Amino acid sequence: MVAFAGYPLLVEDRLIGVVAIFARHTLSESILDTLASVADTIAQGIERKRAEEALRSALEEIQQSEFKLRQVIDTIPALAWCNLPDGPNEFLNKGWHEYTGLSEEESHGWGWQVSFHPDDLPPLMEKWTKMLVSGVPDEIEARLRRHDGVYHWFLIRAEPFRDESGNIVRWYGTSTDIHDRKQAEALLAAEKRVLEMVASGCSLSEVLDALCRFVEDMASQCYCSVYLIDSSGTKFRNAAAPTLPSSFNDPIDGTPVDSETGPCGMAACLKTQVIASDVASDPRWPVSIFRPQALAHGLRSCWSTPILSLAGDVLGTFAIYQHQPGSPTPLQQDLIARFTHIASIAIERAHSEAELKRSEAFLAEAQQLSLTGSFIWHVATDQITWSEQLYRMYEIEIGARVTPELIRTRVHPEDISLLEKMKMVHQTEAGVTNFEWRYRLLMPNGSIKYIQAVAHATGDQANELEYVAAVQDVTGRKVAEEALTKARSELAHMSRVTTLSALTASIAHEINQPIAAVSTSAGACLRWLNRDQPEVQRAREAAMRIEDDVKRAAEIITHLKSFYKKDVLPHREMVFLNEVVGEMLVLLRSEADRHSVLMRTELTEDLPSVRADRVQLQQVLMNLMLNGMEAMSEEGGELRISTGREPGEVMVAVSDTGVGIPADKMKEIFNAFVTTKAKGTGMGLAISSTIIESHGGRLWATTNPERGATFYLTLPTEM
Repeated sequence: MVAFAGYPLLVEDRLIGVVAIFARHTLSESILDTLASVADTIAQGIERKRAEEALRSALEEIQQSEFKLRQVIDTIPALAWCNLPDGPNEFLNKGWHEYTGLSEEESHGWGWQVSFHPDDLPPLMEKWTKMLVSGVPDEIEARLRRHDGVYHWFLIRAEPFRDESGNIVRWYGTSTDIHDRKQAEALLAAEKRVLEMVASGCSLSEVLDALCRFVEDMASQCYCSVYLIDSSGTKFRNAAAPTLPSSFNDPIDGTPVDSETGPCGMAACLKTQVIASDVASDPRWPVSIFRPQALAHGLRSCWSTPILSLAGDVLGTFAIYQHQPGSPTPLQQDLIARFTHIASIAIERAHSEAELKRSEAFLAEAQQLSLTGSFIWHVATDQITWSEQLYRMYEIEIGARVTPELIRTRVHPEDISLLEKMKMVHQTEAGVTNFEWRYRLLMPNGSIKYIQAVAHATGDQANELEYVAAVQDVTGRKVAEEALTKARSELAHMSRVTTLSALTASIAHEINQPIAAVSTSAGACLRWLNRDQPEVQRAREAAMRIEDDVKRAAEIITHLKSFYKKDVLPHREMVFLNEVVGEMLVLLRSEADRHSVLMRTELTEDLPSVRADRVQLQQVLMNLMLNGMEAMSEEGGELRISTGREPGEVMVAVSDTGVGIPADKMKEIFNAFVTTKAKGTGMGLAISSTIIESHGGRLWATTNPERGATFYLTLPTEM
């Protein structure tokens, strides 16, 4: 070769190759120019070819990527889709088609709309349109129809995909099944509504009716009913059946709670769920009206569940009926469990409220009959809650707001201090929790009521001080007690005067004794003084005997005067029982002689004194001793009076050997107008018992082992 020429192949100053020419002769200028021109054309052709190959390769890669992306989207556990910028669908994954049962042709473009619930489509399209206009991602909940026609709730999320210029080129989204969550939310909302009904005091029938409708809404194509067991525990009572015809439900009312009655009776007896999946072929309950009744109304299945209390007692049954044979689904079983739980709460609350109202009615009636009211006083707030009877007692309008000021308008001015707040609160702080006080009410008409109250300090839920109290109107009792006290005083006075009259001769004899002694001693005194040699010492001794006998007579007269003198308010003094016994021995000596009775004493020395009314004690001892003498009047006998000491008290016993006390009278002899004597008034022992009891003591009688009776009285040594 003689000649060679080469020229670079450049594309935008980028070397992509070289074009060369070889010749056996010298190359002319024209050939070189042609080479340069051809080199540029060759460079452009090579570059174009390379670009076409690169584009072809890129398209193949894109197609491969799209295929892989579709494969991925088809396999993810969600319904995925891709829509064009203006809204129509471009692509729906395999899961979406399988779930809805729609083909690609049926769902392409705007065809996908037919898969949504008619009620949810309008709000869905409204939200979708706003997203297309705003370009902002968003989400919405809607029901999507499954291939078998069942709708489930889905959460639909959409996100725009933009190019490098920010323009939306696609909308990508997913639809996630949230049906279980929506059901759980609906269950919680329904339970909340029903529990609010229970808490707000709705009637039991309203609550159970709402529960039945709630189950019927959640588990479609079913009918619910509730049958409660009556108070006797033997019969069913209709409680709720909102959608069952009365022709089916009414005959069940009053049917016996028995396993042969039907599914509900068996469930109640066995305390377990009873499922009749096909009523027509179920062999149980052959003689019950349940099967023909259910089939006549087109009910082919029944599931009955007992409603149990917290203690495990059967309160009633809950039944679900369907037109087709079948058993409960897991959802329905969950609904049944929830229903029976809430129903048991509602039923037990209704029973408790009914019992509470019944108790409140009894309490109100009892308070009215017994003239007893009650109140609660919250100290921190001065809030006072009265019972109706307390309003009546104070003669204040029922329901009026009770304040300390209102109470003071009724309390007698002299008794206001008894009800001062701080006094009771300070005592509580010191550890005192129980209180009792008496006060008077001054009514608007000027009348007086006597009130007795007892209170107990306690704490409320916040541990703040409260007082719970019972208040009783004791006006009638007070008047009766005053009348009884007056009558007893009159009777005691009559008894003393009557006894005094009967013993006049004996008293005269006792008075005559010291008077005769005075006369004898006076004569002796004069004789000793009238002698030629007066014996002054003997005269002095006679004069001293006169003084002693006069004192003795004066003492007897003084005691007799105090005995028959009427004294409404007895005078109490320290008295030695042995002295009183001695006085009665002197006073009744002639009476004992008249009845041929020998009186003996067994007196304990150093007997402690008692605070008592001496005259009243004389009256009691006189009555007991005279009774003993009269019991021995036919044949005479022995009357023994003894004294003794017991822990904290002294005792006197009067024992006779008379006819004794009949057994049928032993428990009644201290009652007024009860007597064992033919001419007795029956008041002596009654008055004696009252006197001893007023002194804080006791009076009782026993039959002696051999003959006669013994009466015992005790008196406290400190009062």
